[in-house]
Amino acid sequence: MKDKYVGLDVHQSSTMAAVHDEKGKAVMESLLKTEAEAIRDFVKGLSGTIHVTFEEGTQAGWLYEIVKPLVAEMVVCNPRANKLLAVGNKGDRVDAHKLAELLRGGQLKSVYHGGSSSRQLKELVHNYDSLVSDTTRVMNRIKAIYRGRAIRCAGRDVYYTRHRAEWLEKLREAGVRRRAEFLYQELDTLRGLRREAKQAMLKESRRHAAYPTLKQIPVLGPIRIAEILAKVVSPHRFRTKRQFWAYCGFGVVTRSSADYEFVEGRAQKRQRAPMTRGLNPNFNRRLKYVFKSAAVDGLRQEPFQSYYLRRVAVGMRPEMARLTLARKIAALTLTLWKKGEGFNELKVSEPVA
Repeated sequence: MKDKYVGLDVHQSSTMAAVHDEKGKAVMESLLKTEAEAIRDFVKGLSGTIHVTFEEGTQAGWLYEIVKPLVAEMVVCNPRANKLLAVGNKGDRVDAHKLAELLRGGQLKSVYHGGSSSRQLKELVHNYDSLVSDTTRVMNRIKAIYRGRAIRCAGRDVYYTRHRAEWLEKLREAGVRRRAEFLYQELDTLRGLRREAKQAMLKESRRHAAYPTLKQIPVLGPIRIAEILAKVVSPHRFRTKRQFWAYCGFGVVTRSSADYEFVEGRAQKRQRAPMTRGLNPNFNRRLKYVFKSAAVDGLRQEPFQSYYLRRVAVGMRPEMARLTLARKIAALTLTLWKKGEGFNELKVSEPVA
């Protein structure tokens, strides 16, 4: 059977589809409505072995569930890695054909989609994160009102209901006071929703088979575990801890050039070390925050405190020691999750690299 490579350029109301054969020849293109039935009918109408790709975006999860059962290969590609799409003319038709050709050549970097069993946890975690952000935004606006009038408001006392009348009395202007009252009402509503969202998220995360395993790690509380379960889904996505570090934003970027030279007619590698360029910029921001905050908590409790102090004692800069500790916690999380083992404090003292 002949292979066909389909590139989909997906938008809110329309989707441009381009089909290439195994030799790279464009054999079909079609403008579709971005609707489940229209896309299913198009894919079902193709003969041969079908390979489909489209870029990660707003509709990616929805479209993946629709198309995946109908094709031999599905690649949801990372738009940041598709440099060819930025070259030359750009348009729906051009982009669809470029995606099909990149898929045929195996040049696309895929984004993980899968684990439908964790879909509910993903949605609940996303809901909780959004409510936390909204709550923080309202709290900042309340403090901005007082700071803008040179009223000291350090700490959290300004948010408490029992002291609210006292704080409102400090605002002399009627319009400003009324605005603050609305913000306080919004804060109260968001706090109630946030509590409900937290309870729903934690209840769902405790159903996960890996929850008891990750709970053994001292610095991982229920919220952090829920975040990890929702974002990682499966630890077997990562063959080694280094791949997991890169996903969490802990991978070191290196640069080198002219790695080999000829000496007496024989090629040998240069001895100079590659230059480092900091940590990788493409990562999951929520996971980086989870493991960095876990490392900060680990500075104050064993066995992670001793691990950190040993690194500082041998001359490692404190910020690098904290990064190393975050890597250690991430590596332990991945290992325990994969193997289902119990937490062993002796493993914390083992080298992280």
